[in-house]
Amino acid sequence: MQWPTFNVRPYVCGGLGHLDEAALAALQAAGPRVRPALRTREAALFSSAPLPPYRRSPERGGAGQGHADSRDAEPRDAGTWAFAWGERRPAGKDVQGSWIAVAETYETPGLIDDGDRVTLHAGGLGLVDVYYLVSGGAVYFSSLLEPLLSLARTPYEIDWEAWASIVQLTFPLRDDTPYAQVKRLAGASALVFDKGRGALSTDRRLPRWLREEPYEAGRSAGEILEILHEVYKEFDGRPLLVPVSGGYDSRLLCSVAVARGADVESWTTSPDDGTDTDIAFAKAITRELGVRHRVIGQDPAAYPDDALAVARRLEFLTPHHAWYAPFAREVHRAGRTLVDGLAGGPLLKNFMVSGAALTASTQAERKAALLGSLALGAPSVPFLSEPAAEWITSTVGAAFAQATSMLNGHRAELPLSVLHTRTARGIARSAVNLVGPEVSFVAPFMHPDFFDAALSVGVARKDGGRFYREVLHAANPRVAALPSTNVVKQPLQRVPLRSAAAPARVYGHEMLTRVARAVPSMLSEPLHAVVAEGPDALARFNGWNDRFWVRSLVLFGAWLGDYADRLPDPTPPWD
Repeated sequence: MQWPTFNVRPYVCGGLGHLDEAALAALQAAGPRVRPALRTREAALFSSAPLPPYRRSPERGGAGQGHADSRDAEPRDAGTWAFAWGERRPAGKDVQGSWIAVAETYETPGLIDDGDRVTLHAGGLGLVDVYYLVSGGAVYFSSLLEPLLSLARTPYEIDWEAWASIVQLTFPLRDDTPYAQVKRLAGASALVFDKGRGALSTDRRLPRWLREEPYEAGRSAGEILEILHEVYKEFDGRPLLVPVSGGYDSRLLCSVAVARGADVESWTTSPDDGTDTDIAFAKAITRELGVRHRVIGQDPAAYPDDALAVARRLEFLTPHHAWYAPFAREVHRAGRTLVDGLAGGPLLKNFMVSGAALTASTQAERKAALLGSLALGAPSVPFLSEPAAEWITSTVGAAFAQATSMLNGHRAELPLSVLHTRTARGIARSAVNLVGPEVSFVAPFMHPDFFDAALSVGVARKDGGRFYREVLHAANPRVAALPSTNVVKQPLQRVPLRSAAAPARVYGHEMLTRVARAVPSMLSEPLHAVVAEGPDALARFNGWNDRFWVRSLVLFGAWLGDYADRLPDPTPPWD
């Protein structure tokens, strides 16, 4: 296994509760190399880099600090303490109160001992992954999913509900992973070990943006822009890399960086959407801003290797981001902080929120309309068999309702539903997991001050991108007037798809053949017929929906291949 290089965010693993030393040793050995950061009677924390606590009180009983220097150190009573391992972390005692204050302010996971309880928590949205497995009165956790499989029963129990969401939505929902025993700690939630009772429990909280409902504050575009400038002050003095795609988010972030006099470079690559309009539009934007611009090329022959490498690095949780692989490799060499437009679309222009969702008169209608926007559209021919499609559709609908239930009736229910599902579980992976461990990235739109201000602008004002265009005009009217991929104003020039070229078809056919043989009842008869024709038959699937269905099923086939010796007979629940 080739692990990411955790340069700017450490890899961590450990446990809380009634810990088994053999299980801890197996977990340490199964992932990247780690050293002890803390060992007490009820908790263990190991990190790939030095990880001092951001808060610590004197030890109770004078038994030492409890910060182990070797794997053989005896567990000790270390008083109270708090650790965090996201890129933004508390310093000293600047965060008081419950763990949720740290989670929502810094979007970081952490481990906290308040004297009575040990708490493992995720970030407010859960952007930085925490995976866990419960065994024998203890919770074992890791930044990566794979090391926890060393503690799972073999053959692994497949979580078909996770795969239903990955196939139909391109990302899992709730706390699901492909393995029933291993879960992902959801945003704004924690696992707690009560020392007095010796018991584990789950603590789910409402993050700040749900506790404090954002009433329409009448903020102007200029006020929103001013807040964004304030956020950028945290990055002053850093050389910045601002990717420009030709859309709204990237041109706004680049315009603000230039206006602040930052040392800025801008890069663009093809999202493999069949047009490469991003490249043409980005050249005009960066020329207007006077920013050094570079286009990162992509080789169709490298697509199979890129797709498999990204699938493995993202632990088969989403079919997105294969196109991002060449770009991410170059970012790792650049030595610049990446400025990512994560969450800009949902926060500022109702991205993925349809007119039907905006005008729905009932909760059920609103939920159905939103899920319809997030799910893959109908392909040109049925890809799934009728039993599989019926089960997957029903399962995903129930999971989506559960995953977004805390947002029901909230004034910002629609954008927050997108943020808590698609953004956090699928789209964030490029910045957080493909760039983040090696190179620092910042997401200005996720800063609490900007996030709250943008949410306070009602969805009606954002409809059709009107409010976003006001913000862009306030930032730089000349750049705002240039063509955008959000509102294309010229004929699209078609270019060959890397993901549909001959090398990709051979790779895709191999993976689809594996699915057809392992789980024949999953695929429709028309798709079985296409697979039987050979790789070139996949050339007919060039439509937008077709391409994403292919990528999701190819991801499933790649997973079946990588874990073939550890999986049971994959009998699906619809059989």
